[in-house]
Amino acid sequence: MPTHTLHRKQTLHGTIEVLWEFFSNPRNLSRITPPTLGFEILTPDLPQAIYPGLMIAYRVRPLFGVPMHWLTEITHVEGNGYFVDEQRSGPYALWHHEHWFRAVGSGKVEVEDRITYRLPFGWLSEPVHALLARPQLEAIFDYRELAVEKCFPAGTSER
Repeated sequence: MPTHTLHRKQTLHGTIEVLWEFFSNPRNLSRITPPTLGFEILTPDLPQAIYPGLMIAYRVRPLFGVPMHWLTEITHVEGNGYFVDEQRSGPYALWHHEHWFRAVGSGKVEVEDRITYRLPFGWLSEPVHALLARPQLEAIFDYRELAVEKCFPAGTSER
């Protein structure tokens, strides 16, 4: 089963502290996730900020409205720099998502996502990846890019 990557960069107006506060607050994830996924956070009493070891449970409906549970762990956090979430159970055989933040001057911050993932479908992984998984991930991050730009206007992005 091949391992795939998705890489996105987006430059946003704001300070690194403000952008870090937004992205490191797990409650904001629903604000930047497409409504079509039926995303729900299941973890009660979710904190305002992430920390290493934080486990977050979700329910998503990625295909045909069928609910799936997803459990992620925040494995690394360096304040105002980066954090990593990894799937512990859910729809992927492997999910490793790095979030990077860099001040680039003139009141702008580059936000970078690097996702390494593998599908669980054995020999069917490549057709499922090409027809469903990759297009859906691209659409999710396209939506996220627009949603974040609404929160922090006048940004630019690159893929």
